[in-house]
Amino acid sequence: MNDPSPPVTLQAGEEILLHRRRHWLHLWPLLAVMAVAAITPIVVLSWIVSATAGLDGTAGLVVLVVSALWALYWVVRGYFAWYRYRHDVWLVTNQRLIDSLKRHWFHHQIASADLVDVEDIAVVRHGVLQTMFNFGDVRCQTAGEQPNFVLAGIPEPVDTLSTIDRARDAARRVAGRPAS
Repeated sequence: MNDPSPPVTLQAGEEILLHRRRHWLHLWPLLAVMAVAAITPIVVLSWIVSATAGLDGTAGLVVLVVSALWALYWVVRGYFAWYRYRHDVWLVTNQRLIDSLKRHWFHHQIASADLVDVEDIAVVRHGVLQTMFNFGDVRCQTAGEQPNFVLAGIPEPVDTLSTIDRARDAARRVAGRPAS
């Protein structure tokens, strides 16, 4: 488990078996693109102004202020991309699947499905990157209110499927239902 405290209150006797978040390839390339988008206009603007008017006096001050505001904008966007990545988690417990997403400080979306309601589980991994870096989607079809529960872009999806399958069978034995 990566985080010491789960994003939800666990039920009596509930234990976290697996804690997953999206693969790191969902975050770092995005942050790299954001860094390029932040730095390139600042460099171009500074080069153009220094070539024409020079960076002394008012022109330099304007370039400095505009560049600082532009960089601040991209730092804030990068922070919220990181925040969403860190707070987009899936938990597999011995009783349920939990999907928790926080896009920003004032948003929290949680979905939960009882393991005994999980009917079918499939792993979807397509493309060169997903195969090379071993990540993909685990799709769980449930009999609950949310018919499809997708753990998207997680590392080691086959291991996650195995963990969910074992936990589902154990939960069904406890509930007196036949295991699949």
